[in-house]
Amino acid sequence: MSYLFTSESVSEGHPDKLCDQISDALLDSFLAQDPESKVACETLATTGLVVCAGEVKTNAYVSIDDVARGVIKEIGYDKSDYQFDYKSCGIISAIHGQSPDINQGVERTNVEDQGAGDQGMMFGYACNEMDNYMPLPVELAHRLVQELAAIRKEGRQMTYLRPDSKSQVTVKYSDNDIPEGIDTIVISTQHDEFDKDRAMLKTIEQDIRNILIPRVIAGCPDNVKKLFDRRYNLYVNPTGKFVVGGPHGDTGLTGRKIIVDTYGGRGAHGGGAFSGKDPSKVDRSAAYATRHIAKNMVAAGLCDQVLVQVAYAIGKAKPVGLYVNTYGTAKVNMTDGKIAKKIEAIFDMRPHAIIERFQLKNPIYQPTASYGHFGRDCYEKKVHGKKITFFPWEKLDYVDILRKNFEIR
Repeated sequence: MSYLFTSESVSEGHPDKLCDQISDALLDSFLAQDPESKVACETLATTGLVVCAGEVKTNAYVSIDDVARGVIKEIGYDKSDYQFDYKSCGIISAIHGQSPDINQGVERTNVEDQGAGDQGMMFGYACNEMDNYMPLPVELAHRLVQELAAIRKEGRQMTYLRPDSKSQVTVKYSDNDIPEGIDTIVISTQHDEFDKDRAMLKTIEQDIRNILIPRVIAGCPDNVKKLFDRRYNLYVNPTGKFVVGGPHGDTGLTGRKIIVDTYGGRGAHGGGAFSGKDPSKVDRSAAYATRHIAKNMVAAGLCDQVLVQVAYAIGKAKPVGLYVNTYGTAKVNMTDGKIAKKIEAIFDMRPHAIIERFQLKNPIYQPTASYGHFGRDCYEKKVHGKKITFFPWEKLDYVDILRKNFEIR
């Protein structure tokens, strides 16, 4: 019997995502001046106020006020009608030094012995449902709010849009885990006041159906376009009105959208958020490394989907465990336990090795803080005169190595 699976996403103007972006913009600002910066920065946003708090060890000087206002402006909170805008909101900084108790467990005389910044387990996941090896529901959810933000910023259509929005996509799957069709799409988008609420809702629903969704479908591969052929349920602003939004409607916090940031509920999550954390925090760097492993495994034809877990003890360099689950889709005659042993030998999962493999001390993090950390295009860009790579964990640079080690032709 077929089943339904649902994932959600939120726009860059969602209050929690706004906070993630401020935290990562601050991280980038510290790393740009001092790549050895140790940062754990949290942000709270509410009506007319942003609070930045956390622990930092750095030789850099960063204007917290300027960075925060720049992010808020870029997102689009630039009108007093929103009850939250970059010009008038208050910015409070409560950032202080990093605990020496934590630092002594991370930094070592021999950099290769760098310990994990905390204990915990991190997960990476990949499947072959999309060309970028992401689960279909969360990928479509991301594309819907990303395209909605693009329409808002273009300013030619749907001119009533405001920055805050959410999406949700339900996909129907066969017993063999094959997507059969789109079952339900939910879009909630903040908007300007209308004279008549009923006319407003009808206009927004028509625009979502006739402008937004066709733009998203146009960017999908043919096999995904076909999934929209069947009749699907569409719910637009189900409460009937969404004028009050952003930090004025709901207080935002860094790290409160960890499932949106990863795989939309597929696979598993260790519980640690990403944004505002420098790469010595394995919550972030090891989650990137396990995604890299999982994606290369599926791309190499080793399996159709896979979950990779790594776990650490604080202050220790070598992981305490590596786990692989191919969900019975492995194409090699090995148990998942044997596959894990070979993976462990191929990928060095010590924190320093991960940081070096992906060059994670570069200021590459603000773009990760909206529309997911995974499934994004890897690209190079000059920053302060230096060419750096964004989303390097999405590279398929271990495919040939895996095929050779697992004797896949």
